[in-house]
Amino acid sequence: PVFAALGDPHRIMLVTRLCKNGPLSVTALTKGTAITRQGVTKHLRVLEAAGLARSEKSGRETVWALEERPLAKARDHLDLIARQWDAALDRLRAFVEDE
Repeated sequence: PVFAALGDPHRIMLVTRLCKNGPLSVTALTKGTAITRQGVTKHLRVLEAAGLARSEKSGRETVWALEERPLAKARDHLDLIARQWDAALDRLRAFVEDE
């Protein structure tokens, strides 16, 4: 679910903005984009369903924040895959150079 949620460029943009700026309202997340408030809310709900974001009421507005743990776990998983690929490429390079 995490990688599927991050597979959309609009959701990546929202995650990036929340990472850089901390918790933000839908209004703040919509500013400077071509996405409607409803569109931003829809993408935030997908992130929420994947465990990547949470919402909290602040007066009349809903403020969204990232859930860091699922992102950290995804990063750890990608780091492991990268190390495995590096090791495989090193083995291939050694094999080719020995031939």
